[in-house]
Amino acid sequence: MKAIQMIDIVKTFGPVTANDKVSLDIMQGEILSLLGENGSGKTTLMNMLAGIYFPDSGRILINGKEVTIRSPKDAFDLHIGMIHQHFKLVDVLTAAENIILGLNEHALVDLKGVRAAVREICDRYGFVVDPDKKVYDMSVSEKQTLEIVKVLYRGADILILDEPTAVLTPQETAKLFAVMRNMRADGKSIVIITHKLHEVMEISDRVAVLRKGKYIGDLMTRDTNPQQLTDMMVGRAVALNIDRPDPVNLSERLVVKNLTVVDGDGVKRLDGVNFTAYGGELLGIAGISGSGQKELLEAIAGLQPIEAGSSIRYLPPEDKEAEELVGKTPQDIKRLGVRLAFVPEDRLGMGLVGSMDLSDNMMLRSYKSGKLPFADRKHPRQLAAKVVEELEVVTPGLSTPVRRLSGGNVQKVLVGREIAGAPSLLMTAYAVRGLDINTSYTIYRLLNEQKQAGAAVIYVGEDLDVLLELCDRILVLCAGRVSGIVEGRKTTKEEVGLLMTHLGQEANANEA
Repeated sequence: MKAIQMIDIVKTFGPVTANDKVSLDIMQGEILSLLGENGSGKTTLMNMLAGIYFPDSGRILINGKEVTIRSPKDAFDLHIGMIHQHFKLVDVLTAAENIILGLNEHALVDLKGVRAAVREICDRYGFVVDPDKKVYDMSVSEKQTLEIVKVLYRGADILILDEPTAVLTPQETAKLFAVMRNMRADGKSIVIITHKLHEVMEISDRVAVLRKGKYIGDLMTRDTNPQQLTDMMVGRAVALNIDRPDPVNLSERLVVKNLTVVDGDGVKRLDGVNFTAYGGELLGIAGISGSGQKELLEAIAGLQPIEAGSSIRYLPPEDKEAEELVGKTPQDIKRLGVRLAFVPEDRLGMGLVGSMDLSDNMMLRSYKSGKLPFADRKHPRQLAAKVVEELEVVTPGLSTPVRRLSGGNVQKVLVGREIAGAPSLLMTAYAVRGLDINTSYTIYRLLNEQKQAGAAVIYVGEDLDVLLELCDRILVLCAGRVSGIVEGRKTTKEEVGLLMTHLGQEANANEA
């Protein structure tokens, strides 16, 4: 039975057509995976079901009856709930208070009743939620669970999950999938937006594919495979093997000892971290969200205050004296001749300026090299043209503001700019987060090229399958400490997942 029918849905944003006469059915009691490259219109389509966008044309039918969804409240009234990639929770409130927030505003809040309802939902589907726990005390997995319980409490029979496993460990992902199967068995319809093909094959009953805003088709999961789905998404054959060339001519490039970082609130974000990064090697960094990955890269780049007793020694590829980076600003590090490139997690906050065009964003790296008081604009424009051509950046032109590009194209611009200076140390934070498989493989290729050129590449990632396939060694962080350093070719997802959640044998003193 069809729970939802979306017929000839059209949605435009200015000159861009995000959805072009898309027709999609969602069946009752199924898990549907929605696949497509970045900018293919997946999230836009689901946002119209959730009441965040309103279609320009087309019809939506719920259980055979045509409906109008103008707001999230309309969606909830029709028993549709969406769990966004970025959680919509109030940190200082408890789980129960977040669940009731915005409901029955003119009635007395019955928190006792909410607690009882939450316990009933948890028992029914296999969730674990403490109704009285504050959100700021919750792990990422607990917050996501709370978001799902929140929409179930509000009566959702159709759930939309946007990149639900992006920041979960393998063990947490397995628990989520078990809960999703229980909800399906109870008759719920679930749509999951994801780029992880192995998860699509594991959890979904059916897969629907969008490409450049158009509906390409759907297949029963049991009748397809990752290669076929990738070819449908991209429109041509794409190899699914991540290259991992063997490291050659390894040389110490970065030696970190007893690195400790304390934030402005007195919380220790990194605690005595020790490791060595080698030129000609790709070192992965794994850990659940908030384990210190961000602070680690920013400390090396001179963007974090570092506690006394810490040491970050950079050894140039040339036979020059090692440089101590602790206490130095990014400009100090550059003046020392350290060829350091950093692709931060926040692409349009720390990495690029959204209101500036491609050429001006390239110039952020080189504006001081012009003849004062004029900046050199010729070379940045040439570099922008080169990045657009070589990385296949989809853009109307070099004068287009970066904020108007899709997430994948923004990332290509950022990575292209950072590697243009032939770095000897390249650090990337979540370089492929939210990117489609085609763009992701382009990024992997670029990282491997830098590794083969002799650079030390540090790759912070959240997809353990990619970390195991791409990296030579993997350093695992847990609560700001190193819980282990393992060989990428020999370890397993389960071993890394356990290290992510439990501090094993102290690895700081005796690096693997």
